[in-house]
Amino acid sequence: MKPDINGRVKELLEEMVSRGHERAIQVAAWYRGEPIVDAWAGTDPGRGDIPIDGDSLFPVFSTSKGIAATVLLRLIERGLLDPEAALASYWPEFAAKGKGNTTLREAMSHRAGVPQVPEGVSAVDCADWAAMCRRVADLEPLWESGTRMYYHAITWGWVVGEAACRVTGRDFGALVQDEIFNPLGTPGFYLGIPPEKEDRVLSIDAFPPQAPAPGAPTPVPDPLGERSIPPSVKPLEAFMNRPEVRRACIPASNGIGNARSIAKHYAALSGRGAGGFRLLRPETVALATRLSKPPGVPLEGLAQKFGLGYGLYGPPEDLGSVFGHGGYGGSTGFVDTRVDLAFGLVKSRMGTAPGQEGSSQRAMKLIRESLGLAP
Repeated sequence: MKPDINGRVKELLEEMVSRGHERAIQVAAWYRGEPIVDAWAGTDPGRGDIPIDGDSLFPVFSTSKGIAATVLLRLIERGLLDPEAALASYWPEFAAKGKGNTTLREAMSHRAGVPQVPEGVSAVDCADWAAMCRRVADLEPLWESGTRMYYHAITWGWVVGEAACRVTGRDFGALVQDEIFNPLGTPGFYLGIPPEKEDRVLSIDAFPPQAPAPGAPTPVPDPLGERSIPPSVKPLEAFMNRPEVRRACIPASNGIGNARSIAKHYAALSGRGAGGFRLLRPETVALATRLSKPPGVPLEGLAQKFGLGYGLYGPPEDLGSVFGHGGYGGSTGFVDTRVDLAFGLVKSRMGTAPGQEGSSQRAMKLIRESLGLAP
């Protein structure tokens, strides 16, 4: 740990909390194979405002997609999965209603054509893996797979996760531990919180909704967005505060973890790894961080530029040099492979304080300045 940088980040987090911009927050970072930041601030109002620590756990929503992608890529690396193979070759039931040619690559890059949560699904239903996989397998695609890229906010986890379960015979939550966090020696991220860890999970809330600024454009309705994140799971804060949802495995959207585990995961995908340990070979990372979108396929809704499960960032001439995944409310994890800098942030208050820059942007800006790196 670099005490000077860690201390500056801790001061920033404490300032955010003292000003009411955050309630509880953690930040962790690795640089060139070594941890340089492991800082936190705030309290847990769900347990009498006791101070949090580095082991405290936070719901992180879609930040879990980046973790799940690494599980799939480790299986691809071992030859158990092939991104160009039909998903139905691993999961025959998925071929129903014209989905037999959908490839794993299309599914991992949000091009499978089934972003819609099945009709009538409740928050409790989402916690039943087998039932949800049956219902997702029976979905009729909204378009031919591969021809549109639209963010599969919740269904993504069952679509890609069941393929991994079929080829390994393992529960996906167990795969996350076996493939990532047990090898890393970091027990701080879960898809399905174990009973003995439940008392470390913070409750989450959100900033009160703000009135639109005078003259602001009226948001354009997105009916498909309402189907991909249906009213039955909203508000998302209440969804992730439910014990049965926290105990379930929903790989696209219900990860629970801490910043140090997320940052170490991304450190282990880049450069010197995490203390010399890498989760994936460089050639696998290169495969996963190429844009997985044929020319002419538009980005729609919440879609962004995706590789094999990771969101791709960085300058246009080096797209994918920065990759990772964020989640609803502001949690995030990513790595900048150009400088071998990995970052994780988790927080308990969803959204950004009015008039403030996002907490992850502020923390990362401070870290890069402290290291003498360009913004």
